[in-house]
Amino acid sequence: MRNRILGSLSALMMLALVGTAHAGAAGGFSLPPLLMQTDAFPDGGIVPEKYVFRGAGVQPGFKFSNAPATTVTYAIIFHDIDVALQGGTDDVLHWVAWNIPASANGIPEGKLPEGSVTGKNITGQNTYMGPGAPPGPRLHHYVFELYALNAKLDLPDTASRNELLAAMKGKTVAKAAYVGRYVGPAAPAAAPAAPAK
Repeated sequence: MRNRILGSLSALMMLALVGTAHAGAAGGFSLPPLLMQTDAFPDGGIVPEKYVFRGAGVQPGFKFSNAPATTVTYAIIFHDIDVALQGGTDDVLHWVAWNIPASANGIPEGKLPEGSVTGKNITGQNTYMGPGAPPGPRLHHYVFELYALNAKLDLPDTASRNELLAAMKGKTVAKAAYVGRYVGPAAPAAAPAAPAK
């Protein structure tokens, strides 16, 4: 009986190993766990006013770590995933940047390393645009998507998000994400009317 149990356990372990190897071969789970971190706010936390549209609108800084050795550059896509525009699947693109050098190991607050390219956000400006969700009952989720790429991208700063995604195809060696939440402040209550005299 004991041998049968041990045999069954061995078979299950072999199946798990085969499944893991298969997933890795298919590219599903073999990517290194790239990390992006910031002291600006916790992952999944509330974005402080310093970094939002109505506040100072400062671009947060990030540290990148655990990237594969083949990483040459990084790309970032920052968007509000709680919005569907014009009945489609597009959301609000707040910031997009690429050709961030791997040697920089991150981005400083308020700027990008030399050689980086900032694309156009939803307003058509080549700049970071902080969260700007309207007041309401629901916090919006703002996602910083980080892509580690094994090549530099030959794209002008007029390239769209879809053009960036197409250019990254076949070059992405790892990916990470960091989430901030935000909802706009409620409008101040109207002052009570002065009593009639």
